[in-house]
Amino acid sequence: MGIKSVKDLDLRSKRVLIRVDFNVPLDETFSITDDARIKAALPTIQYIVEQGGKVILMSHLGRPKGAVLKGKSLVPVARRLSELLGTSVNMAPDCIGDQVKAMVDELNPGDVLLLENLRFHIGEEKNHPDFARQLAELGDCFVNDAFATAHRAHASNVGVCDYIADKAAGFLMIREVDYIKRALENPSRPFAAVVGGAKVSGKLEILENLVEKVDKIIIGGGMAFTFVKALGQNIGKSLVEDDLVDTARTIMEKAQAQGVKFYLPVDCICAAEPKEGQEAFTRTIQEIPSDLMGLDIGPASAMLFAEALTDCNTIVWNGPMGVFEIDAFAAGTMEITRNIAASKALTIVGGGDTDAALHKARAEDKIDFVSTAGGAFLEMLEGKVLPGVKALEE
Repeated sequence: MGIKSVKDLDLRSKRVLIRVDFNVPLDETFSITDDARIKAALPTIQYIVEQGGKVILMSHLGRPKGAVLKGKSLVPVARRLSELLGTSVNMAPDCIGDQVKAMVDELNPGDVLLLENLRFHIGEEKNHPDFARQLAELGDCFVNDAFATAHRAHASNVGVCDYIADKAAGFLMIREVDYIKRALENPSRPFAAVVGGAKVSGKLEILENLVEKVDKIIIGGGMAFTFVKALGQNIGKSLVEDDLVDTARTIMEKAQAQGVKFYLPVDCICAAEPKEGQEAFTRTIQEIPSDLMGLDIGPASAMLFAEALTDCNTIVWNGPMGVFEIDAFAAGTMEITRNIAASKALTIVGGGDTDAALHKARAEDKIDFVSTAGGAFLEMLEGKVLPGVKALEE
């Protein structure tokens, strides 16, 4: 990666400022409903504790936009982190200021302090130099272990690097970047990209980058109908982005010119609208009724996609095959999930909806690597340099 690992730092008795991603979901009682992101940061935190570092953790939670909101406090995270670490995690009342500095000064080697929500200050998202400097004053060295925020140039992941010379990536950051780079730069072939979701517009740059790198592209979800329309076929009331029909056609032509196999659904599950209780029909793509919309890939498409993946040695997947949150339109996504989970290939999956589909299919433990990120994962697939990674470079 061209950047240091946390293992390259001298941590003993040092104040180690760590950017983590504790942006976890909370219910109406402010209880954490999914602690996966907290658990993902544990290896880096535990390593620094073992090395005798003084741990100062910083994270955002939600989008308070500079306002101090009780429902966006990291206090529930401190409680859960204490349970997971088996030690008391101190909770700071803020992330900057004299009181926070005093708490940092009182830390002993192996102690853990969690700062309050970074986004209670407008300077975080604006990457304001003064806010970044105040954060940097809390640490002797900086470790970024929040890949999920690496696509944003914020004070806590980019700005602080201007004020702390000794900086490195945590274990999660290294693992995330290495897996994605391994797929994009040196894949074991055949290499397939499975791309779904609602809209082409959100995946356009991904497809334009992947078509240069993969051997197969499989398209599902609502975005497939823009490609189907580009082939001149009827799509009924299905979701379509008319302004991107020509672009979709160009991507398919480029794939053909480069010998990349391009797969679209051949049938779909149709209904009047994406709601519970709707009567569902299986129709070929050419026979979608004018008053219905495609809401999932059909059984023939699932078989086609499964066959396309059988000989693959690398699979990257982002985006569901349909409106899987509703059981009537979930079969296609569940089937593709099971096929990818059972594959002998190196499997890399990312994105919030895709992760939710894995959990629904109870297949997350059968994937080689599940990214904790949404936007950062997508931007790396687009071939972009992430600001949070670039800032760590010497």
